[in-house]
Amino acid sequence: MKRSRSVKIVATLGPASETYDMIRALHEAGADVFRLNMSHGTHAEITEKHKIIRQVEQDLDSSIGILADLQGPKLRVGVFAKGEEELVEGAAFRLDLDPSEGDVARVCLPHPEIFQALEPGAHLLVNDGKIRLRVEECGGDFANCIVVTGGTISNRKGVNVPDVVLPLAALSEKDRDDLEFACTLGVDWVALSFVQRAKDVFEAKGLVDGRAAVLSKIEKPSAVEQFEEILDASDGIMVARGDLGVELPVSAVPPIQKRLVRKCRAAAKPVIVATQMLESMIESPMPTRAEVSDVATAIYEGTDAIMLSAESAAGQYPVEAVRTMDNVAAEVETDPTYVQIIAASRSSKGTTIADAIVSAAREIAEKTDIKAICCFTQSGTTALLTARERPGVPIIAMTPLEGTARRLALSWGCHCVVTGSQERFKGAVVNAARAARAGGFATEVDQIVVTAGVPFNVPGTTNILRVAPCDERLIYSTDPE
Repeated sequence: MKRSRSVKIVATLGPASETYDMIRALHEAGADVFRLNMSHGTHAEITEKHKIIRQVEQDLDSSIGILADLQGPKLRVGVFAKGEEELVEGAAFRLDLDPSEGDVARVCLPHPEIFQALEPGAHLLVNDGKIRLRVEECGGDFANCIVVTGGTISNRKGVNVPDVVLPLAALSEKDRDDLEFACTLGVDWVALSFVQRAKDVFEAKGLVDGRAAVLSKIEKPSAVEQFEEILDASDGIMVARGDLGVELPVSAVPPIQKRLVRKCRAAAKPVIVATQMLESMIESPMPTRAEVSDVATAIYEGTDAIMLSAESAAGQYPVEAVRTMDNVAAEVETDPTYVQIIAASRSSKGTTIADAIVSAAREIAEKTDIKAICCFTQSGTTALLTARERPGVPIIAMTPLEGTARRLALSWGCHCVVTGSQERFKGAVVNAARAARAGGFATEVDQIVVTAGVPFNVPGTTNILRVAPCDERLIYSTDPE
């Protein structure tokens, strides 16, 4: 399905968006990838959503990416005798392993791993950071704290520990079960929560074993500090601003977002900016001006994708939220300032033949009257390298593998076409011209750039570039076999 913009839209599915009609409407409105939140819903319910997405894909003849987002370890306090207590600034409060009901002076924190890692001076954040505790004294089974920021604490509220790397694996037992289920189901991407170090990513990739691409969610300070190693290990990145904004000062999140997006672009790996992008549209048909500006900022930065969470999963206006993102993206990408910003932030670190080929393709396309860049790709790498260039014309990713097309649905500017295996270059150029015309990117009188690797169907062999007419008669009369 041809889009009028290059940035991609990820829409989370939930109670507000689980029928065939709604999922189809979301895709037609602009959703390129659907996120299945493994924190909610049974495997049977998720299987049904997956089945519907694939049916929509077939009915519309449009490759759709599916992202399974793992829950990750959930750190929570125990329960209180009264259900909740009011913590006052300056008061003492104890966390321990005692499973008895809590009161205003203490509560159980059933995570011995936290106590093993804590040191005096560390902070614990409860209930999305609304309550802040500072550790004064700690041991293997307790932490005596001072309330720095008070508030209401109630049963099973979440706990964040921003100051230390916890001796916890990113995958809980539930996550392992969900991961195997998602890979067997046939999702295209798996999002890994609670990533603290590259080791967490390698563990997940070992379990995935090539059945899906692995995307790391950056939501902890330790992940920001070790980002280069995590990026190297990952197939993609999500800037999860919600938890980042809890564990770090909210003022630190925007510059972190900009740095991470730029590093992902340089590495030719897809990056999603997520959380609270159109939060008010959960209940309102119109976004706030600040939200529109936030979405626009991420697009100006060159992110591959922007994401809706509760807006599309549980909101009252899921289709309107997707359409709003689509409209903002189309408006931003026609702004001359956008073109200048993208050009100024372009990376030129690549040193391989493939790097040179895609860079030349972008320059030719931008300096002449070229309508599209058609790249033949087996694994998706050539399309990712082309997307890194952020060319001013559409990228048509031609691949014989449906899985590759679905994964590339997350990548900036990539319009994916599943084509048969190519044996001869002339046939490949003809197929590229047909795809450009059929997709509405070009007419017979136009020209396209074609990149490919010879021999065909071998990953990592991009070594040829051809400026080709879209008129097949000219291709047959001028191109070598």
